[in-house]
Amino acid sequence: MHILLVEPYYAGSHAAWAAGYAAHSRHQVSCLTMPGRFWKWRMHGGAVALARRLLAGSLTPDVILATDMLDVATFLALTRRRTHSARVAIYFHENQLNYPWPAEDRDVRHGRDIHYAFINYTSALAADAVFFNSHYHMEAFFDALPRLLKHFPDYRGLATIEALRARSQVLPLGLELRRLDAYHPASTAPTATVSSYAGPIILWNHRWEYDKNPGDFFRALYLLVERGFDFRVVILGQGFRQRPAEFFEAAERLGSRLLHMGYVSDFASYASWLWQADVLPVTSYHDFFGVSVVEAIYCGCWPLLPRRLSYPELIPPEYHAVCFYDDFDDLVERLQTIIASHRSWDATPLQRAMARFDWQHMAPVYDQRLEWLCQP
Repeated sequence: MHILLVEPYYAGSHAAWAAGYAAHSRHQVSCLTMPGRFWKWRMHGGAVALARRLLAGSLTPDVILATDMLDVATFLALTRRRTHSARVAIYFHENQLNYPWPAEDRDVRHGRDIHYAFINYTSALAADAVFFNSHYHMEAFFDALPRLLKHFPDYRGLATIEALRARSQVLPLGLELRRLDAYHPASTAPTATVSSYAGPIILWNHRWEYDKNPGDFFRALYLLVERGFDFRVVILGQGFRQRPAEFFEAAERLGSRLLHMGYVSDFASYASWLWQADVLPVTSYHDFFGVSVVEAIYCGCWPLLPRRLSYPELIPPEYHAVCFYDDFDDLVERLQTIIASHRSWDATPLQRAMARFDWQHMAPVYDQRLEWLCQP
């Protein structure tokens, strides 16, 4: 079976997911991609550019697996002489019905943001199967969809929601987790990233953006400093156009407590820091899956997660009582307890639970779902 994976925003976790499935599938997977920048323009114009590239070649796919960044209906319309017999699936890494836009965004200010959500809706309509990376994500999408459609004056298409639900499924992300094993401290010689500090190390390994809520993360750390707790901090993750002010302040207020602050471009350094870190307090406003969370837990970090969002699907139920917090005060109290009882927590069962997302286990599941899609 020949699978055409179409990703207009080939960067970060989107790129890793596409490359990972292509490498581990038992089928032939060809990736049709564009560089991961200008995401709004990718949603508007990516379908046109990628359709032209497909038609310029000779590939006739059996299955098209597109992501939420593609205007699927436009892509299929422009390529129908080549793709008319292909089955089509869309994979929602995120969606624009639920994504928390910043108030200062110019499209929000001018009331234009709703169009991106509508592209997600028509793309799902054009697909034969709709995959979401978590149950939380799927439910959030279908909770928001009626409100989106009721925004319009007539012919709202509310009757389409039931049909979309019927062809929607949860399909978790596949990740290259076993790649992290090579950088376990027991498997490698000491590197420049290895710290001699023996106390607890707190980790941030997410994007430096507002939806990850760095404000509460650093506010919790400042309270622990005031209360006299000893710890160090590693700040990883990538910043984009604007570096949130919280990170400038943290560099000054945490000072020598910072073992590292900034994006690391090489995987070896990133993995090494993950293996050294001990605690992962997460304060995100928004997360449909949690790639950085899974990676950190796989490397032995103890998670402190908000009870909302997608995270309860990641953690075995028997650990919910000790891994989840309810509000900011609860986060601070639990973080204090973790730091005070440093290295008394055994994260091994959580590490084993994360291993289920490795492509070794997930690629066969993806293959099976797409084979099922092609059945007569």
